[in-house]
Amino acid sequence: MVRKNHRFTLAARPVGMPRPTDFAFEEHDLPVLGDGELLVKVRYISLDPAMRGWMNEGKSYIRPIAIGELMRAGAIGSVIESKHPQFAVGSHVTGMLGLQEYAVSNGDGLTPVDPSRVPLPVMLSTLGAPGLTAYFGLLDVGKPVAGQTVVVSGAAGAVGSVVGQIARIHGCRAVGIAGGAAKCGYLRELGFDAAIDYKAGDIKAALREHCPKGIDVFFDNVGGDILDAALTQLAPRARVVICGAISQYNNTTPVKGPANYLSLLVNRASMTGMVIFDYAARFPAAVAEMAQWMAAGKLRSREDIVQGLEQFPQALLKLFTGENHGKLMLEVA
Repeated sequence: MVRKNHRFTLAARPVGMPRPTDFAFEEHDLPVLGDGELLVKVRYISLDPAMRGWMNEGKSYIRPIAIGELMRAGAIGSVIESKHPQFAVGSHVTGMLGLQEYAVSNGDGLTPVDPSRVPLPVMLSTLGAPGLTAYFGLLDVGKPVAGQTVVVSGAAGAVGSVVGQIARIHGCRAVGIAGGAAKCGYLRELGFDAAIDYKAGDIKAALREHCPKGIDVFFDNVGGDILDAALTQLAPRARVVICGAISQYNNTTPVKGPANYLSLLVNRASMTGMVIFDYAARFPAAVAEMAQWMAAGKLRSREDIVQGLEQFPQALLKLFTGENHGKLMLEVA
């Protein structure tokens, strides 16, 4: 009996917010494995803001997804058939497996994982790409020093929540910017020193209140007006980490650049973009250190899991409406 695979491909390049018609849900027969190949049953698929950028045609840090091509996505799954000497049946792997039920691979880009140590969803969140983005973006690019103030936008998200916790682990004050009382309450649960609800008042006034000596490190996941507000409050020699700009991803007009960029000059500050793929060689050491923090109760993880591969088009929108609470992912039946 031939096993069927179900997957999402890109049917059209989105204009503004993605629509269900921008994707095609397809069924295909799985091929017979060749020597050196393995078959992975996908269990969980990561949904990330970066996916919106991958759908656009144009130069970026990674080539765009072609029309008709499998939607790119990080995922984790179990090996159910193998003709590859390094991957045994019953083992688990993570990598860019795509938005599909099954993945055939030659092993390139796959990393073995051990679900007996940490639940699989955590390996896609705090011990996966979001957590690694926070780790390297803050420590390598932001270079926080104990006693300094670290401010992070999108602080209740998968990346931002880890940034704030790592800042606290390194002896810094952590100030998070998030939308709504529930998300700000979550930041306080995580140990943030302050939480700013950008929906509830003057964000510049709130930053002045909670960062009286200025912002030493600003880790930006949002862009737009929030980035502009943070630039007005920089401390001398501040570091601004540009990780993402989710407020701009679905614009149908040009991306809004920072109007207050001269603050970088006045404060002798720096603004640096970061992409997680640049740190791949150091992933194992970073995961090991973060796993120790988790085991010691210093680092917490929260996942927002949507059931069913077919829910992808609707679930993806939660990233842009702010409905998700924790790392958003799909559980594949």
